[in-house]
Amino acid sequence: MIGFDVEEIGSDNTYYDDEQEGLDEQITIRFSHVAAENTPKGRTASKFAALLEDKTNGNVKVQIYPNALLYNDANEWEALQNGNVEMIAPATAKISEHYPVWQILDLPFAFPNYQAVEEAYEGEIGEALLEGLNHANVKGLDLWYNGYKQMTNQEYAIRTPDDFSRLHFRTMPGPVIQEQFNQLNTSTSKLSFNKTYQNLEVSFVDGQENTLSNINTKKFYEHQKYLTISNHGYLGYGVLMNQDFWDGLSSSVQESINAAMKEATEWGRRHAIEINDQHARAIRSNQSLEIYTLSAEERAQWEHALHPVYDKAEQTVGSDLMKEIKTIKERYAY
Repeated sequence: MIGFDVEEIGSDNTYYDDEQEGLDEQITIRFSHVAAENTPKGRTASKFAALLEDKTNGNVKVQIYPNALLYNDANEWEALQNGNVEMIAPATAKISEHYPVWQILDLPFAFPNYQAVEEAYEGEIGEALLEGLNHANVKGLDLWYNGYKQMTNQEYAIRTPDDFSRLHFRTMPGPVIQEQFNQLNTSTSKLSFNKTYQNLEVSFVDGQENTLSNINTKKFYEHQKYLTISNHGYLGYGVLMNQDFWDGLSSSVQESINAAMKEATEWGRRHAIEINDQHARAIRSNQSLEIYTLSAEERAQWEHALHPVYDKAEQTVGSDLMKEIKTIKERYAY
């Protein structure tokens, strides 16, 4: 597992001293997420906390609870709505359970490269998705980066779409994710991220899809023999805050949160690739995994098999956003 130096993400912090004056004015933001600390999400969250504390001279502290210490990805949305935590950063597929239009970010092979992801996240699509979060006591702050998803399983190397038919996969919730596996004719079980390892361990599921940073930090390789580098989808996150909490903040604190969030997001975008590359090197040095990379021909087979996912998603996403995602895909096509 790749570690990291805390000073690297916040060496210029001014940490709050509980003895200093103004303690009663201090604001605490509880930030719950399910990933490990040394993943793109974990490190971007730490960067955000450091930036916000610095910008508010220690008057706003972010208490980060990684690894589902407080809430898992099955109950964090309700915890945010109820004000049991102030911030979460679920995968976009999890948000699409509540706001189906978010499934557009999970479409298979929608993003040929990282520039395409950035254009979707920080352009018209990302803006529309964040502004559309309403009627749920949830405020959308930004979109954070992780990386491309890969396939692992315990039985054999996956090369073609036909190889999925005899396997049982753990999946995240979300209509696009489910339809993706439907088109691959494989059986699935929706399981929380923090329960994936134990279900691989007891062979309840044969495989799962995830980024290399998540595969490595959660040690899925201990119960998976085969890894297919497919880059078939992109895993990112929506950063959300409780709306009532946000409304109760002063305008100056809101401005500081927005500024810290913008800087943290930019930091995360620049470093997410590097972080996943670090975990990729660790995985490649692991002799227990057999790694296979799709050829161009095999990738084309996957894309063809998964094309119907777009047709079904458009019924919910709408033609305007679907046209935009297809434009981005074509602009950066291989």
